[in-house]
Amino acid sequence: MKKIGIIQCDEVDQELKIHHGDYPEMFLALLQHETFRFNYQVYRAFQENLPKNLHECDAYLITGSRYGVNEELSWIRSLEGFIQESSRMKKKMVGICFGHQLIAKALGGKVAKSPKGWGVGTSINTITRQKTWMLPELLEINMLVSHQDQVVEIPSDFEVIASNAHCPIYMTQFYDCFLTIQGHPEFSKAYTQALIEKRKSLLAHAYEPGLKSLELEVHNSVLARWIINFLLAN
Repeated sequence: MKKIGIIQCDEVDQELKIHHGDYPEMFLALLQHETFRFNYQVYRAFQENLPKNLHECDAYLITGSRYGVNEELSWIRSLEGFIQESSRMKKKMVGICFGHQLIAKALGGKVAKSPKGWGVGTSINTITRQKTWMLPELLEINMLVSHQDQVVEIPSDFEVIASNAHCPIYMTQFYDCFLTIQGHPEFSKAYTQALIEKRKSLLAHAYEPGLKSLELEVHNSVLARWIINFLLAN
């Protein structure tokens, strides 16, 4: 049984945690599957806790965060070093939102605030390159989002595999090692709505369209299957 290290980069605010759980619980719920089970180890990276040895787990998943990858925080720089070591050792890694952005930055890409402002609610993303692990197949995949920053330049040898007008570099893959996703397959619509309401004063013109977009179908279960397929692929 494979062991997945969840690199936790933030925690849910207490008033939301009561109803929606914390980020590790969200990912555990997402990746539970009737035919396969992972073992998990949580590392609270935002409190300076990282694996002492890369081989403690078979693969790693880096969560989202309220922090920005360009902030000069010691734990973020430490995590960048961990990502670089993972790349050298060809360790499997999945990055979600902040994780997607930090992987890009650590390996030579660039991250900046979107000129289009906040991306919140449901994003509709075109699959630009079909991969063997993308089963079941979809031409478009809908995912919940909550971000200001995004990857604007990918590192060498990364390829963009999904895109949308707001965020052209939405999903990337680096050989069979790294899969990065700007969206949040672990979020529920209820949690996303709570976040939008909590951040109403910050969102400005993105608030109403963000709420309205939650009426769209999301493909969390498909993303879960894709992530599992990617982690299990040789």
